[in-house]
Amino acid sequence: MAGHTPNPLFLLLFLGYLLFAAAQPPLTVTVGLIIDGGSPVGKIANTTIPMALDDFYAAFPRSPARVRLLHRDSRGDVVAAASAALELMEGRGVRAILGPQSSVESAFVADLATRAEVPVVSFSATSPSVSPGGGRFFARAALSDAAQAGAIAALARLFGWRRVVPVYQDDDYGAAFVPFLVDALTAEGSEVPYRCALPAGADADAVAAAMYRMESLQTRAFVLHARPDLAGRVLAAAEAAGMMGEGFAWVITDGLTGLLGSINAPQGVIGLAPYVPTTPRLRDVRRRWVRRFMAEHPAADAEHAEMGSYAVWAYDAAWAVASAAEHLTAGDLSPPQGGLVGGKGGPTDFAGLGKSRSGKKFLEAITSTTFDGLGGRFQLVDGELAVHAFRVLNIMDRGKERSIGFWTKDGGLTRHLGVGGGGGGELAPVIWPGESTVVPRGWVVPTSARRLRVAVPGSVNPGYRAIVHLDVDAATNRTTAGGFVVEVFEAAVRLLPYALPVEYVKAESMPYDKLVQMVADGAFDAAVADMTITAARSSYVDFTLPFMASGIAMVAPLRDVGRGGERTWVFLKPLRYDLWLASAAFLLLTGFAVWFVEHRGNAEFRGPPWHQLGTLLYFGFSTLVFAHREDLRSNLARLAAVVWFFVVLILQSSYTASLTSMLTVPRLEPSIAGYAALWRGAERVGIMNNSFMRGAMTRSGFPPARLVPYGAAQSFHEALLNGTIGAVVDETPYLRIFLKSYCDRFAMAGGGGGGQPNKTGGFGFAFPKGSPYVADLSRAILALTESEEMNLIERKWFGESDGCAAAQAAGGPFTSDSLSFGSFWGLFLITGATSLLCCAVHLATFVASNRGAIRDIVATSTHPFRRLAELYDGRDLSAHTFKAKDGGAAASPPVVHDAAGSPISLHMGAWSPQPSSTMAGGEIEPAGGEANEEEATTTTAARDPDGAGENGRGQ
Repeated sequence: MAGHTPNPLFLLLFLGYLLFAAAQPPLTVTVGLIIDGGSPVGKIANTTIPMALDDFYAAFPRSPARVRLLHRDSRGDVVAAASAALELMEGRGVRAILGPQSSVESAFVADLATRAEVPVVSFSATSPSVSPGGGRFFARAALSDAAQAGAIAALARLFGWRRVVPVYQDDDYGAAFVPFLVDALTAEGSEVPYRCALPAGADADAVAAAMYRMESLQTRAFVLHARPDLAGRVLAAAEAAGMMGEGFAWVITDGLTGLLGSINAPQGVIGLAPYVPTTPRLRDVRRRWVRRFMAEHPAADAEHAEMGSYAVWAYDAAWAVASAAEHLTAGDLSPPQGGLVGGKGGPTDFAGLGKSRSGKKFLEAITSTTFDGLGGRFQLVDGELAVHAFRVLNIMDRGKERSIGFWTKDGGLTRHLGVGGGGGGELAPVIWPGESTVVPRGWVVPTSARRLRVAVPGSVNPGYRAIVHLDVDAATNRTTAGGFVVEVFEAAVRLLPYALPVEYVKAESMPYDKLVQMVADGAFDAAVADMTITAARSSYVDFTLPFMASGIAMVAPLRDVGRGGERTWVFLKPLRYDLWLASAAFLLLTGFAVWFVEHRGNAEFRGPPWHQLGTLLYFGFSTLVFAHREDLRSNLARLAAVVWFFVVLILQSSYTASLTSMLTVPRLEPSIAGYAALWRGAERVGIMNNSFMRGAMTRSGFPPARLVPYGAAQSFHEALLNGTIGAVVDETPYLRIFLKSYCDRFAMAGGGGGGQPNKTGGFGFAFPKGSPYVADLSRAILALTESEEMNLIERKWFGESDGCAAAQAAGGPFTSDSLSFGSFWGLFLITGATSLLCCAVHLATFVASNRGAIRDIVATSTHPFRRLAELYDGRDLSAHTFKAKDGGAAASPPVVHDAAGSPISLHMGAWSPQPSSTMAGGEIEPAGGEANEEEATTTTAARDPDGAGENGRGQ
């Protein structure tokens, strides 16, 4: 078989088959193109799509299929677009349709194509009203307008625009985008106060009237979303109305940014455009596209003939259709004439349309096609072009654009792509309308707006005028508001970035819940009062941040609680337990230090152990009253004692002052300690008229029958004195006002316990729901609270915070507090360090004087610690005190026994053996001198040789 040669006939047949296959022409795939030929987008598509097909087949000359375009001009008419689509599908057998151009046309044609199962690929229908979800055979090779809503909201947040007005074309293209924009703005904290919807055919006068109407209102930030024709009229009318000057902000959507040459956008406008990476291929295509476009449209403005986003989308859409067409076979394309089969009606019977044999396969190939297109990676996700990023552009003079940053869904705004902004981000400096570099505020006080009608309580009891009041001049009917609340409101208004004219309107006496309801109903534009923020009220109005913290407390009469057995142990209270313990510890330390230094040289600190211990303790305790009798001989002991005397003097003075205060000043406390005690008792409780306290206490379970309403601080005072009520429960600002006048007989006690909350939402200003003033005034209140101005206002109306009312707000007695160790730890540190230092110096001196004896004891003795203790316990006969006692005679050196029992004499710091000496219990004695006064009267007659003492052998 190895030598078998191929059959020549077989080779000839195979070669003939290859030649026949090579000679077969590529399949022709007919694709319809429905556009408005006279529109800017239509002109772009007429140039771009044929150019894209030419480039595709130049790149893939052996492609098995060729796309043949059939043009139809809809002239922007929906019926014409639908008729053209039906004719193309029924009569011309198109396998797909590129377009139609507008979203309205695309929605109608997509419905027909879905019935006929013919793919519709749009490169310009960006409205969310038409989507692959609504039409199964609809694919969007462009970005949905909804994708840019997040970028616009991010711009509003970055520049602080709290109110944004959309100006849009009132059809499916514009109206379908607005809900997405509103949701995105709301999520970023902005709102849409009103909208400007303009018909597509609105003439110049109608547009100008709308612009003048908006100019007279507050908002200065606008988003324009319309087709080029209407957008051009809007921008021209806005410029004529003075809305393209300083203080205004305009943002145009990507549909207009891609057609800047058609709308003549003024300088300072911000635009959004899909991010298209600049590549050598894109530069080459753009260069050829401009030449071809100008050749086909000689009347066009060459300066603005630039390939925008619509051209990029059209190019990539055509490329995707051509690529997907290669997956079709001859069987998919039959019958060649009339692409729909199985139809039951005529050519105009929509319900009886046939089905395309290639539709499903062609649609699947289109939606699954991926390649590197002009706009980046081309990929349809759920039938729509994937969003990568948006460029943020600043329109300059003569329609030129300048890139100032980017926006991505994950990274937010950022100056450079790839550097996440985290939603806050930053952009390059912007040139705003009017050649201004100052960021527009977004809204101002309108030129035609009335003053803000602010409700202020009119009937206020004189006792609470410091909080809020309103006076009306009977002659001029002019209102004048004042008090703490009004002054805080006016101070916050002054901090706003715009002028806010207000008019104070008297609100008749009514519960604040009713006043809140009137603000919600529009009777007033705001309410400035001592109004507590509650959850129930917040459901009707919006409150600013609280400008004054508040809490629930109560005022009760004072009583003296310092009686009888409570004063039995009062002498212990001036000092806390930690200071008592510390004083005792350092007293013992000082006594020990004095004994340690004086023991060897002072006879008063010698004797039996219990006598020495008593002397140590007596000396330490007697220093507390400076009654010690011991005569100190050492300068080191005197130093330690003097420092301790100084500490004792300060402690004694402090103790005396504190004890005197406790014994002479009455201990005044509120007669009711707190809400829990009030709950258990039977006293009636006073509350203010029109206050929320009645409802709050009733909800907490307090008996309503025990609540007595009053309208004035004087009434509270009288009722507390005559016993009508036992306490007053209210918010702390009112109680501060009350105690400012009556602090000598009453005190504030906490209102917590027993289930009653002791905190409230504080005082806030009320505005109707959705009012833009709430956020701005809240920021102003924060700035005011952080400044010194708020403290000045509080001191002006409430007095000093550390005055009588603040002292009683703590609820404690008027006696002084016990002294603690923390107030004296520095003194104890000094005396302790001094005592230890004196002990260390004395010990060092002893070691230096007896280093020879210490060395021999350590080297020879079997009990070195005991021998060293005995050495230290002996008299220091070299001390001047003992010399004076012995009449100045020279003392013989002391003698001790070594380990072998041999006598050793200590003389001038050197040891030497002695022929004879007497040793009593191992204690050092002077040879030939008098016995120590603390020696025992009898001594042991015999000692064991190793010095074992009385516990040794022979006992």
